[in-house]
Amino acid sequence: MLKNVNAIINQSRIRILTKKNLLPLIAAVSTLRKMDMLRELIIQAKFRKIPFIKIYETLLQNYLFVGYPSALLSLKILKEVYPNKKLTKAADMNLYHFRKRGEANCKKVYGNKYEKLISNVKNFSPDMAEWFVLEGYGKVLSRKGLSMMERELCIVAVLTVLKFDDQLYSHINGAYKAKASIDEIYSVIVSLSFIDNKNLSSFGLKVLSRYKKEKGMHALRIPQKEL
Repeated sequence: MLKNVNAIINQSRIRILTKKNLLPLIAAVSTLRKMDMLRELIIQAKFRKIPFIKIYETLLQNYLFVGYPSALLSLKILKEVYPNKKLTKAADMNLYHFRKRGEANCKKVYGNKYEKLISNVKNFSPDMAEWFVLEGYGKVLSRKGLSMMERELCIVAVLTVLKFDDQLYSHINGAYKAKASIDEIYSVIVSLSFIDNKNLSSFGLKVLSRYKKEKGMHALRIPQKEL
């Protein structure tokens, strides 16, 4: 009985979420392995006519941050919600194109700090520096189905709930460089309070506040009711 009541409460809360924050929230809930809630969010996204490919790409790219086991479990739930959906065959694994696209996307996000970033990573792991460009920004984040802004906002949600300070700061910058407004980034972080009151959002808001301060940006003015 209690489980049914909680389900009704969760469904009611899901319905007040703005459509634009559903994908980042799906990414965050998948990261935390809250699978019942993930199923409810996917159903709500389907009801709101968010394209299947966007939900699929959101869950697929999560493997970069939470690994294959979590991504596989989440994608299995997606298939259960869309049992008759036919998937296209996997994209060709062209390393040359992955590298070219990865370098281009990295430079868009990190600008003149790109070379320094790669050099710093090479100091402790040449392999990771290679994979960062080739796999992260080339193979995964360059895929069709989601814009770079949508991908970065999902990553902001994931890194907020994982509480990775420096990486979150970098991807807040990435989202901003990908044309997300500070208001949109703020709204994504605040929407995470849906999962666990304000505990998850507070970490992200502190990092965002630091980012704004260091970039000389003005204070945010966003209605608290917008999730």
